[in-house]
Amino acid sequence: MKELLSNLKSVILLRSLRARIFVIILVIGIVPCILVRVAIVSNYESRALETKVSTVQNQLTITANHLVANKYISALTGRADDYTGSLDVMDAEIEMLGGVYEGRIMIIGGNFRVLKDTYGISEGKTIISEEVIKCFQGISTSYYDSNLGYIELTTPIADTTAGDGAGVIRGVMLTSISDDSIVGMADVLGTNAFLLEMIIVVLVVALAFILSKFLVDPIARLTSRIGAVKAGYNNYLEPVNDCSETEHISDAFNNLLSRINILDESRGEFVANVSHELKTPMASMKVLSDSLLESPDATLEEYKEFMTDIASEIDRENRIITDLLALVRMDDTSGQNLNITSVDINDLTELVLKRLRAIARKQNVDVTFETGRRVVAEVDEVKLTLLISNLVENAVKYNHENGWVKVSLDADHQSFTLTVEDSGLGIPEESLAHIYERFYRVDKSHSREIGGTGLGLAICRKVVMMHHGRIDLTSKEGEGSRFVVTIPLIYIADAK
Repeated sequence: MKELLSNLKSVILLRSLRARIFVIILVIGIVPCILVRVAIVSNYESRALETKVSTVQNQLTITANHLVANKYISALTGRADDYTGSLDVMDAEIEMLGGVYEGRIMIIGGNFRVLKDTYGISEGKTIISEEVIKCFQGISTSYYDSNLGYIELTTPIADTTAGDGAGVIRGVMLTSISDDSIVGMADVLGTNAFLLEMIIVVLVVALAFILSKFLVDPIARLTSRIGAVKAGYNNYLEPVNDCSETEHISDAFNNLLSRINILDESRGEFVANVSHELKTPMASMKVLSDSLLESPDATLEEYKEFMTDIASEIDRENRIITDLLALVRMDDTSGQNLNITSVDINDLTELVLKRLRAIARKQNVDVTFETGRRVVAEVDEVKLTLLISNLVENAVKYNHENGWVKVSLDADHQSFTLTVEDSGLGIPEESLAHIYERFYRVDKSHSREIGGTGLGLAICRKVVMMHHGRIDLTSKEGEGSRFVVTIPLIYIADAK
């Protein structure tokens, strides 16, 4: 029931793609039908009205000429001696004309008095209207009142044989005819058009239903297969190749699955490495403490030696935990964990090298700094300090006796470049692709001997990524390494 209500709500709000397609096809199919029906009926009414007005006006003009020829106006105004025809015949012609067009005809004399009314109710009355006045000036008019359902026409009764050649208006024929025939035909036409429209609507609805189902069906099948993957029945989404869009979605989803699997494997390996790295110092401390407990006669010097080893293991575990916490804090690369400020990179580098030169002196390693310009950039000072410290400290630790480390800084108008070179042990070519992996060590025995955690370069790469920069490495075993870090001078929060 809930699912039915949810589907119904989706249809009402047009959140369903199928509902949207259905409505679009329905609108595209029905709206033109309605517009065509309205246009046909409206066009018929206007054309029928125009035709009827023209036909009636022509017939009225002929009748007006008969009235002039037979001096009908003169006869009605009392000048019977001028009348040349039969009054009854002309009355019959006017009555017949009114009957043919189901209308009313009034003959209006020059003094605006009604001389003849086929309805016999306005004879002797005076009619003064704008249309009648215009007609006495020789202008025929027509007016259609759709609300009352009649057409009114005025026709001048003009004697062209009198006057100066332009003719004399003897009177006006004011005719009112019904529009019943036009309305009736328009109703029939509208009814037929509506029936045809209903048939088309039914066909369009059926077509919209079929097409919407056909177009959405690949997405429904894709959703079903994704559900199977989500439920754990499949580890791979079988592609839906009905159209290029669903094929692209399938490919993108499979790529995402591959990425997730890689991340899962990476997390599993990371957890295993963390467990191993933390377990090793603890095992060493356990062995050392057990040795002391099993040697009740141990001398003070032996106690000091054992405690020194235990303290060393504690320090190593503390370094691992500190580096792990640093990595966890930097796992968000969106920039939310960055405190961006304007930093003088020259001063920052000098400060870091000042602290590390004490370590370098113990190994007789010469650390130099070269720069050709003052560099100021928008960075996180704490994290950039961590980056420089790790790179230089590694260069010192993995170096030869009486070796050297050279740090150089340069910049252009977009970014600054920090280069750390050393004359140290170098990195084998097969290890270059794994050097930034967590807990990866080129020489594990040597790394543990000098206190390495295997997380320093992973932290460096994370810092560079958070600043939307890049880090490049060139190295040759036995000849040293060269790290080149490039970071934008201006931090862009939405960079990808």
